[in-house]
Amino acid sequence: MPSVREIYKFDELTWPEVNEAVEMGKIPILPTGAVEQHGHHLPLKVDHLCANAVATEGARLAAEHSLVLPPVSFGYVHHVMDFPGSMNIHFEHFIQYVLDILKSLAYHGFKKMVIVNGHGSNGPLVELAARRLIVETDASCTFCSWWQLLTVDPDFKEKWRESVFPGGCSHAGELETSMLLHLSPESVRKDKIKSEIAKTNKMGSKYIWGDLFGKSSMGLIEWTSQYSDSGVMGEAEKATAEKGKLVFEEASKNLAEFIHEYHAREIADRTPHQAQTPTIPLSFSTD
Repeated sequence: MPSVREIYKFDELTWPEVNEAVEMGKIPILPTGAVEQHGHHLPLKVDHLCANAVATEGARLAAEHSLVLPPVSFGYVHHVMDFPGSMNIHFEHFIQYVLDILKSLAYHGFKKMVIVNGHGSNGPLVELAARRLIVETDASCTFCSWWQLLTVDPDFKEKWRESVFPGGCSHAGELETSMLLHLSPESVRKDKIKSEIAKTNKMGSKYIWGDLFGKSSMGLIEWTSQYSDSGVMGEAEKATAEKGKLVFEEASKNLAEFIHEYHAREIADRTPHQAQTPTIPLSFSTD
């Protein structure tokens, strides 16, 4: 059997080995995703598949410092429910569920952890879960959506992106389709790949537009069916398996590099600045 240092999947450990992993300062990685529509050409599994793949490969590359957990496969997709197959988890339930997992890890002794998200609308929710973990326990938690790991090198986009900005890389567009062509080509309905730019972007507003790699100054999250007829938002026809391999390897490499950095990072102590010691506890705190 491999040693605890070599094991990078959390649920392959025995409970005594969990204690060893805690002593080693291993960092649990929690993938989060969704089961939702991705147009006519991609399956419902896109979001949790991509997050789990990047998190697992990142953990493998940094096995001495990390452990990937089984993914949270369902997410917050209320606005997508006009499209069959989308499975919605109430945002409060999602936050609490993720937080319960993180707190369980903290209880067992893990003091640093990472969330790798794969669904856009989970973004603010995983941020809240991570922030709550920090203020409600003595543990630290960082978070990202996996495509944000492609922005570490600002020149990397020149190596793969051909779609229009903004709008070419959004839901089921160039990036996600490329990832599935690499990770799960048998599940892509290649004869049904068709681009569609979201109606929000077609309006040409300088205040409201969307893309995975940028946000407009004004936010607007409508029902998906209001701004897309097919469920696609992006130039899916510009996707290739070669691009998928390139971005998968870049995201995983950068995640592993961050794990090493985070493992070495010292977590500073809190410094209360009240002149008198507070006499009541903070809400949602361990005080």
